[in-house]
Amino acid sequence: MQKSFLVVVIAAFIGAFGIHQFAPAFSASIAFFAGAILAALLFVFLSGSPSKESTPYQGPMMTLYVGNLPYRVHEGEVKELFEQYGAVNSIRLVRDRKTGRRKGFGFVEMAEPGAKEALAKLNDFNFQERTIKVREAKTQDTADPENS
Repeated sequence: MQKSFLVVVIAAFIGAFGIHQFAPAFSASIAFFAGAILAALLFVFLSGSPSKESTPYQGPMMTLYVGNLPYRVHEGEVKELFEQYGAVNSIRLVRDRKTGRRKGFGFVEMAEPGAKEALAKLNDFNFQERTIKVREAKTQDTADPENS
């Protein structure tokens, strides 16, 4: 989306410059307005086609627990790692409520076939100088039956 916006802004300026050069009778403001309209049409054309990232996976999902993550890791880096094995629906890295710092673990929700492969390949995998642990996440009612 950010790349498309940048393309539109550049197209607006180029369009305004071109219109002003080839039709000097137009004032600069009219040329810019015409360039902006052309750029808006370009933006609609660029964002109209659905990309691979915009169509979410619709099949069975599986949530994985990922432990021993580096504290400095970001959601995008974890997503990039797990996307090698299948469609990733969401990433949630857990933070301490008081400090806001990451706790070194999180959850990845992804397509079940890819999740099973990621579970097999990424458990005990060296990621950013840490050996991560990947397990199937337990639901809250099976995680601690005492608190039910």
